[in-house]
Amino acid sequence: MRVVVQRSLEATVTVNEEVQGSIDHGYVLLVGITHEDTEEDVRYVANKIANLRLFEDNLDKLNLSIQDVKGQILSISQFTLYGDSRKGRRPNFMAAAKPAQAEKLYEHFNYLLREDHNLPVETGKFGEMMEVSFTNHGPVTLIVESK
Repeated sequence: MRVVVQRSLEATVTVNEEVQGSIDHGYVLLVGITHEDTEEDVRYVANKIANLRLFEDNLDKLNLSIQDVKGQILSISQFTLYGDSRKGRRPNFMAAAKPAQAEKLYEHFNYLLREDHNLPVETGKFGEMMEVSFTNHGPVTLIVESK
């Protein structure tokens, strides 16, 4: 599992010109699932993201988690994170999980963030063409992987 974590001041995802999800402050997560991922991978990444210290304290040190600042999450499924562009000009997406497996693990990931970590989570629509707009704060961007 591979997730790009981007600290955000605000974010919105639309599908067919209709807003599907919106947050005020927190993280925009681009979530990629590979065919080897399991619920254990999902649990590891959800726990890691919920507890990462990517927000400044009163000394301007990155010492606060998204839970500490009462932030929100906009979670976007992103199979292209497993694109391989080493050969040719068109990426190969063979490492990405098949849609049925990926959707199940993606939904479980969002469930864990909501239920185990009490985080507000907004999403787009799995498998749909989406438009994501946000303001990256910092900028702070990090990649979290389970393997």
